[in-house]
Formats: sequence, C-alpha cells, structure tokens
Amino acid sequence: MKIGLFYGTDTGNTETISKEIRKKLDAKFGEGTVEMKEIYKKKAEEMQAYDLLILGMPTWYDGELQADWEDFIPEMEKINFEGKKVAFFGLGDQYGYAAYFCDALGVFADIVEKNKGQIVGLWPTEGYEFDHSKALKGDKFVGLCLDVDNQDELTNERVDKWLEQILGEFGIAQSSN
Repeated sequence: MKIGLFYGTDTGNTETISKEIRKKLDAKFGEGTVEMKEIYKKKAEEMQAYDLLILGMPTWYDGELQADWEDFIPEMEKINFEGKKVAFFGLGDQYGYAAYFCDALGVFADIVEKNKGQIVGLWPTEGYEFDHSKALKGDKFVGLCLDVDNQDELTNERVDKWLEQILGEFGIAQSSN
C-alpha cells in the first residue's frame, strides 16, 4: 500500500502539515507508506500512479490558488481518477478571508469528481466561522480545513480525527498502535 501525498506551499505551513501527516501514517503503518511530493513541476502521470491520494493546498487572499497548484490544473484535468480515492486538506484564514475560506479545495474537488474520482474525508463545518467557501459540499467541507493563523490549537486534534476517518474510507485496516 502506498499513499501519494501531494502538496503545494509558499510559507511552509502546508508542507509542515504534510510532514506531520506522513509522520503519523508512517508511525501507524511503517516508514514509506506515504510518498510525499511537492506539486511544483509535477506531471499527471506522477499523481496517476496512486490509487490513494492526499492533496494539500492553501487558499490565498481572495480565493487565489497557490501558484504551483494553479500551474498544475492542466495536468490535473488529464488524470482519470476512476477507482481512486482522494482526500483533501487545505489551509485558509476564516476571519481575514471569510468569503473565500479554503476555496482551493473546492476547485480541485470539482476536477476530481468530473474525472470520476471518489472524494473521501468530508469534514464538518462546526467550529469554523466563515461566510462562504467553494469547499462546501452540502453541509460539509470536501476535506479537512485548517486555520493555523487563528485556530492553531485545534490543528493537531483535527488532523488526528481526519486521518482516522480517511483511513477507514480508504479501506485500510488500522493497526493497534
């Protein structure tokens, strides 16, 4: 079993969360379970190689995509996600940019769904204060939304709960560790 974790970052926050996710999953299932890759200059084939994917991305300012993810859109649109399970996590500022909170997740979730992928890891909106988000699917986010600027004290607990959730949705037997 290999999980492809692709992330893009400018400030390093998304990379830090990605490393923490890899560390937690490697501790549970053994080193090398997660292959972590920065999205910068990646090709569709690199993501296509995984059936289990975790995609991490920040949303900037007024709903702007992180530059490397924005550059990856043409590649992303080439991927046939049929038979793949995709979990999203994103970083945003729910107070400073309440009308665009974690919008990037919604943009990429739409591509995955259009290309027949299964999105896992839907996350409740309780505990967040925002006005609007493209990441909403019904009454949940399409993935884990984190606000390390305003709610950093909740980050570790949210990541742990979300990982437990997506592992079940990935169909991965959990160890007793």
